[in-house]
Amino acid sequence: MLSAPSPPSDFQALYAEHHGWLLRWLKRRLHDAGLAGDLAQDTFIKVLVARSSAAIIQPRPFLATIASRLLANHCRREELERAYLDALLHAPQACVPSPETLSIVLEALQLVDRALNRLPGKAKAAFLLAHLDGMSYAEIAAELDTTTHSVKKYLSKANLLCFFAVPDFATA
Repeated sequence: MLSAPSPPSDFQALYAEHHGWLLRWLKRRLHDAGLAGDLAQDTFIKVLVARSSAAIIQPRPFLATIASRLLANHCRREELERAYLDALLHAPQACVPSPETLSIVLEALQLVDRALNRLPGKAKAAFLLAHLDGMSYAEIAAELDTTTHSVKKYLSKANLLCFFAVPDFATA
């Protein structure tokens, strides 16, 4: 005996009603149908995992906000990858890592980037100034208009967060 089909869930209704719109919205911005499709799916996965679809009052702005954030994360990852690959082009051939090592390093950079994005602005800036520009605590303090004590606290927090963001480093 066949049972009657169950009514669609709030999520199914949200997906059915707005997926096409979101996909078109992303395609207009990206001009890449494959990436637009991936980001649309990732957007709905975030909604599915994070909350009840029934609580969404204005679905399109809500979905557009999530998709925009996912797109920004995607662009940031691509920028990191381009910068790393560019640095490799200028490195001596003996220093160029294998494809496997390259993949691991890029994944670690993405994890560190995500960790840094969870920090307040000054802590992130202090980390970048110290590790990328090689600035001293005093130079960073002057640049950020804060004290060297604050810079030390920022860097301690940021270094710890980044250390634990990359599992292989934390367990090595």
